[in-house]
Amino acid sequence: MSSPPKNVAVIGAGPAGLMAAEVLALGGAEVTVYDAMPSAGRKFLMAGRGGLNLTHSEPLPAFLARYREAMPHLKAAIEAFPPQALRDWSKALGQETFVGSSGRVFPKAFKASPLLRAWLRRLDSIGVRLELRHRWSGWDEQGRLRFQTPDGPQFVETSATVLVLGGASWPRLGSDGAWVETLVAKGVRISSLRPANSGFAVAWSDIFRDRFEGQPLKGVALTFGAHSVRGEAVVTRTGIEGGAVYALSAELREAIIRSGQVTLHVALRPDLDMKELIAKVSAPKGKQSLSNFLRKAVSLSPVAIGLLQEAAKASGTSLASLSQPNLASLINAVPIELTGTAPIARAISTAGGIPFSEIDGDFMLRRLPGVFAAGEMLDWEAPTGGYLLQASFATGAAAGRGALKWLSS
Repeated sequence: MSSPPKNVAVIGAGPAGLMAAEVLALGGAEVTVYDAMPSAGRKFLMAGRGGLNLTHSEPLPAFLARYREAMPHLKAAIEAFPPQALRDWSKALGQETFVGSSGRVFPKAFKASPLLRAWLRRLDSIGVRLELRHRWSGWDEQGRLRFQTPDGPQFVETSATVLVLGGASWPRLGSDGAWVETLVAKGVRISSLRPANSGFAVAWSDIFRDRFEGQPLKGVALTFGAHSVRGEAVVTRTGIEGGAVYALSAELREAIIRSGQVTLHVALRPDLDMKELIAKVSAPKGKQSLSNFLRKAVSLSPVAIGLLQEAAKASGTSLASLSQPNLASLINAVPIELTGTAPIARAISTAGGIPFSEIDGDFMLRRLPGVFAAGEMLDWEAPTGGYLLQASFATGAAAGRGALKWLSS
């Protein structure tokens, strides 16, 4: 006579949590997913608002290297559920994918909502229950899960628990980092949560900020120390953000933590070498203003010229007083003083969380047998480009497999 199915609580209805629930239900467990928000997958939907970047098509060794020091800890989970498996999974839900020109992978529908709707229908069909407006607040004296709900406190006894509560970015979508205090009280060591893929603060002048807020710096190269990346940056009211900035955010953040502020250099025309630049800025200016001359001779946008003026002003000089070689040097090495990171609530993702030393190979917390963790709660970070979602899906699946293994033992 077979034993009855074991009931498992998955706390968090983001991609890692829903993937853990799917693996568990297909493995025969009775699964209930709890979430504090009124609907599932809110940050997932936000991530897909401008096009859902599910994963990336680059070869797996290069893909894995994107996780840097966390790679050895994530390798097995991602190899067990690699990018192609994620694409096949999406296709099985009726959402075929395509590879964009940058190598990023998107659903053909481009948005997250059709995929999420199909996924929730599948989960319902395999018996996964969804309990919304249930905010987890730890365990009671009997070891039951404690939830705050609109109807008052509720207590749930489970055979296993999978925690997938996210980091602390975009707290209004549900990931507020409130779980840190609960796990610390249980003796779990937590690395401090820090913004990842974030913008940075810059003390712009009022004139520059008011004129150029929201303007993009396109086709630039950003350099910090030995790290350089090409892409786009955007001037914000309080600083700078954008894809190229996010790609350097880990190095910039850690340097700011150590030193208080750092200097980022921007090459406005990285496609031109110094000799070509000097030749262009040495052409006769005639009666043109310097701004018009730079716009025509060097193809600089108004915001790029404004950035040059900001840098010259900060150094106590003016653009017009610079020699042609010095002006050319400035164009491809504009210094921007970063005075801090943008608030974690505005970051795309979170660094820090549960160190891998606190979990075993099955993603179970060593200090809390039967409790598993996955997704952004764990201490890893990755650039944008599909790497964040891929690791969330893969660690969710790994935690689900780990919980099934625990139940069977």
